[in-house]
Amino acid sequence: MPGLKPQLTTRPIPYAEGTSPALKEAEFGVIVDGVADINNITASEFVEIERLLYTHGLVLFPGVKLTPKGQYELTQAFDPLALGEYGHGSVGRPEAKSILHPDLRNIPSNPAVQLIGNGPIDDSEITQGLRIPCVLKHPSHETFHKTALSEEDSKKGITRFYRWHIDASLYAREPPRVTTLYGLKMPTETRQTVRYDDGTGDELAVPLGGTAFVSGRIMFDLLPARLKSLAVRTKVQYAPHPYVWMGSAKSRSTGLGMESDGTEMSRDDLPPWSEDNIKIYPMLWKNPVTGNLHFQVHPSGVESMIIDPLPAGGEATADTLYPSGAHLTDLKEVRDLLYSMQRPAISPQYVYTHSWSPNDLALFHNRGTLHTITGAFQPHEQRAFWQCNIAASDAPVGPNEEDVKTWA
Repeated sequence: MPGLKPQLTTRPIPYAEGTSPALKEAEFGVIVDGVADINNITASEFVEIERLLYTHGLVLFPGVKLTPKGQYELTQAFDPLALGEYGHGSVGRPEAKSILHPDLRNIPSNPAVQLIGNGPIDDSEITQGLRIPCVLKHPSHETFHKTALSEEDSKKGITRFYRWHIDASLYAREPPRVTTLYGLKMPTETRQTVRYDDGTGDELAVPLGGTAFVSGRIMFDLLPARLKSLAVRTKVQYAPHPYVWMGSAKSRSTGLGMESDGTEMSRDDLPPWSEDNIKIYPMLWKNPVTGNLHFQVHPSGVESMIIDPLPAGGEATADTLYPSGAHLTDLKEVRDLLYSMQRPAISPQYVYTHSWSPNDLALFHNRGTLHTITGAFQPHEQRAFWQCNIAASDAPVGPNEEDVKTWA
């Protein structure tokens, strides 16, 4: 009946042994039970789900039966003014040169819903009108990272994070508020070990094909004062058509940003682009419900940093970086600085990796978290998911004047 409170119950996500207390104290991630029909969320249920998303960053619904139409409508509900277009656009992958091109298949009846995964998929309930078999390919670090694991290590179950990112075109369109990810078919028993291969010795046990998440709030909280001051004053500028621009470059072994070897595509060789479609965003995005600041930068696509000077009345110390402001355009300098700010938050104790079961639905706050796929699949191994995100009707909001005074 209208007006009744939703009968939703919540419980924490299952944190792995060794998870930092910071993740638990932030209450990152929540499991929700009690939704009557996930394809027809009531108004009161949605109000609570929306609050949970912005409060916890990740909302999981185990064992629900979802349709592409229901997924699209649930995703659209978080941004009713959005035009309903997939986050990368109706084409999404300019001239097939984008690094995203091999990984996505649009569901014909709901093009904003994408089929992703691995292997030959011949179940029509999954392919939803796509040609059968639909052959999918799970992205591999072997083609994206500068270095690759040995065949011997791979056989032992060693793997890597693929690419830490937010779901956003970072050109022409605004970053989606939420991504919904629905698991249909996947292995559920195999375990692998993510190895960071960056000299730290860091490793993380993960399920094969697990999706790893980190909190942008914690990414900011972990920064020392001098880097908090920098973050609250900084905007990042993305390259035009960043997924094409980065296509000839290679990633760091952690999947967190790119190596700087000068191999990015020149602007002259990119698909047609315009200056007014280039995206410049604050390094920190403000949570509309909690007011927290989230460090939200897609490290692979950043081209430069624009740093404001300290606010009036702010006093520089010996530790203050760029107190008079700066525009950093040296790509290696930009990437190294950004990496130093983001790397602490992807340390094993701050990562939650979801171990998927069939019919799990995950909603994640795309303006408050970063995520990456994990694992390496053989061509015959099957993995199938529906993913949906919608280009937003507005741009993310950065720190306000009070935030700048507090942290600068």
